[in-house]
Amino acid sequence: MSDWNTLKAPDEAGIEAMAQAALQALPAEFRALAQEVAIRVADFAPEDLLDEMQIDDPFDLTGLYEGIPVTEKSVSDQPQGPDIVWLFRRPLLDEWAARGNVSLGELVNHVVTHELAHHFGWSDEQIAQIDRWWE
Repeated sequence: MSDWNTLKAPDEAGIEAMAQAALQALPAEFRALAQEVAIRVADFAPEDLLDEMQIDDPFDLTGLYEGIPVTEKSVSDQPQGPDIVWLFRRPLLDEWAARGNVSLGELVNHVVTHELAHHFGWSDEQIAQIDRWWE
């Protein structure tokens, strides 16, 4: 039995390592495109982003894709930096604890895959048709 008094939640680097493992597990054709996306981890989404997205509770946002989907990119686009998949550590940990039926690695893998689907040009509705994770 674990001594819960000595266990610590993974830090940002630990969450990023889980995200990198998720990238390596992608099928080859998606893994190549995913290499163009940076992974960033923060404890919470910035307040201005939450306001822009009309999200009142910062624990409601576990991840976010920031960039231009590959289906919309043009050779005439001026690069503004890499596309980014943001992972928000505290909401991820909170959801993981609340669920109790998946590992933290599975949850991070799911969020990374969902956000990468946006990079590939999929809408939330299209993702939901094949991914029943949130039901």
